[in-house]
Amino acid sequence: MANLDEFQYQLTPVLIAQEPPPLRGGSRLMVVSRDGREPVINDFSSLELYLPPKALLVLNDTRVTPARLLGRREDSGGKIELLMLDPPVNQGPGPFECLCLGKPGRILKPGTNLILEKDNLTLKAQVVWADPEGPNRLVRFLFEDTPRLVLESLGHLPLPPYIRRPDRPEDFDRYQTVYAKSPGAVAAPTAGLHFTVKHLETLRRAGFETVTITLTVGAGTFAMPTSEQIREKKLHEEQVEVSEQAVKAVERARNQGRAVVAVGTTVARALEWASLDGKLAAKKGSCSLFIQPGDQFKTVDALLTNFHLPGSSLMYLVGAFLGRQKILSAYALAIDKGMRFCSYGDAMLLL
Repeated sequence: MANLDEFQYQLTPVLIAQEPPPLRGGSRLMVVSRDGREPVINDFSSLELYLPPKALLVLNDTRVTPARLLGRREDSGGKIELLMLDPPVNQGPGPFECLCLGKPGRILKPGTNLILEKDNLTLKAQVVWADPEGPNRLVRFLFEDTPRLVLESLGHLPLPPYIRRPDRPEDFDRYQTVYAKSPGAVAAPTAGLHFTVKHLETLRRAGFETVTITLTVGAGTFAMPTSEQIREKKLHEEQVEVSEQAVKAVERARNQGRAVVAVGTTVARALEWASLDGKLAAKKGSCSLFIQPGDQFKTVDALLTNFHLPGSSLMYLVGAFLGRQKILSAYALAIDKGMRFCSYGDAMLLL
């Protein structure tokens, strides 16, 4: 069984990308192989050179919802902030209760009335319940229009906590993949942020195939795993849908001897969750799978991902795919070469 120290390494904070590259796709790419070949560093635009021939690329089409809300207490005017953990993107107008992360917690007590606002738009809410031991708050919102439209106008993009700046208008484009479609996520499937529409078209013309699944990325993706989660092999729950179309695309690739490439750890998690019975099957539901070293990948042959924080659950997943020593060696090389880490950072292809 893995332990809490297994994927720790020294990361200089300056390497955590605070901005996307000037142009989408203008990142670097590290290619690391399980067969012992030396890692290669090139531009992300060179991806086609390293992918297995005619591979199937599986993409996560989830869309980040502007679920971060800023405002004030109605009585005192004190500033507050909420992050909706399960934004009601498919609900109609009216009252709706949602679990949120709230701060500052000391003033967000049950019964507190809130005014959430942006650009002269307002949304009224009230704290219904407060977790005495943490930041969770159950909040009742009064939506006068559909929540999805209200949040698109009034909400802020929930940038990861390691990006130490406010969101900006350009983040509404750059913190979404170009194929984002299914709303509800509060974090982006960041391996896909590197692709432009043109790059995807170039890959398709070269014989590569793409298909989508949906994993609605939650805020738990940024939480560090606990000993209990490692022991029980269960993480935070996220909603997943692997369609029959995706299953048929994987089966077709398998029958033709083509590799299946997961574009992101979210895709790898979704595909392996839908393969727990030994073979990929269409599946929809709540996924808490925690992939760790020792787990065998049943569907994923290669993985495109970013560079992750020390000790994160994502490190355990890439460590399970590549092996602990190889992944830590690759990260040491990335640090030495000044590569950019995390959501807006560079990419790595694991073969």
